[in-house]
Amino acid sequence: MKEITEIRIHGRGGQGAKTAAQFIVETAIKDGKFIQAFPEYGPERTGAPMKTYARISDSVIKTHEPVAEPDIVMVIDPTLLDVVDVTEGMKKDSILIVNTTDEPEKVKERTGFSGKVYTVDATGVSIDLIGKNMPNTPILGALAKVCKHVTLEGLSENVRHKFLSKIGEEKTNANIEAMKRAYNEVKG
Repeated sequence: MKEITEIRIHGRGGQGAKTAAQFIVETAIKDGKFIQAFPEYGPERTGAPMKTYARISDSVIKTHEPVAEPDIVMVIDPTLLDVVDVTEGMKKDSILIVNTTDEPEKVKERTGFSGKVYTVDATGVSIDLIGKNMPNTPILGALAKVCKHVTLEGLSENVRHKFLSKIGEEKTNANIEAMKRAYNEVKG
């Protein structure tokens, strides 16, 4: 049995993919896991496609390579489905989580991936509750629903700890509510 869970997050510069990866691993480390997170940039500018990687393990992580065969892929920006092969390296038992209003079956058709696909309208949730298009926080709620390594409670606690002094109580609470709503609205 594989003792390490590898996650790849696809987004665009400025959408918070790097922050999402940090929240994932910082939440896992509080549960005694070994962790790793790092971004991979192409042209370093806002809006450019980028990837971020996260690893969670019960033992020391010795590799520092990009995630080539992800267990979980999260797609923060659905336009990347037409630009990047987000399913590259995915196995039959991998999980694909996409920020989209489309049903999981439509994403399967669009990507050709036949494994587990989950969708959530993280953009709609973020606009509705946070007041702007920042889908990285809501998509974490979807991850908590389908991944055993992070809990909604742990993510909420971590977001509160990191955001409270930066953005204030009202906006922090809005981000936590966005995660909760996405957790409850994920389809798949």
